[in-house]
Amino acid sequence: MPIKYAYKEHKVRTTLSIKEDLLEEAKKVSGAKTKKETIEIALEEFVRRKKMKKLIELEGKIALSFTLSEFLKRRRKDVPY
Repeated sequence: MPIKYAYKEHKVRTTLSIKEDLLEEAKKVSGAKTKKETIEIALEEFVRRKKMKKLIELEGKIALSFTLSEFLKRRRKDVPY
């Protein structure tokens, strides 16, 4: 099941020229039912990865007031999976 993000529902209608075989493969591996859903999943994943990369780049640049194990313990309370 794809991860759902809380993005505002401002929809934009656009026309794209996308490689059909790439779109079909993305649809298959994502489990999406439509082309629209496939593209939204791909964009959400792209944004998520870029945000993660920015966080990783901060490693050693900021001081944290908690340990990794404390963080993971808190995270398990927030995210049940």
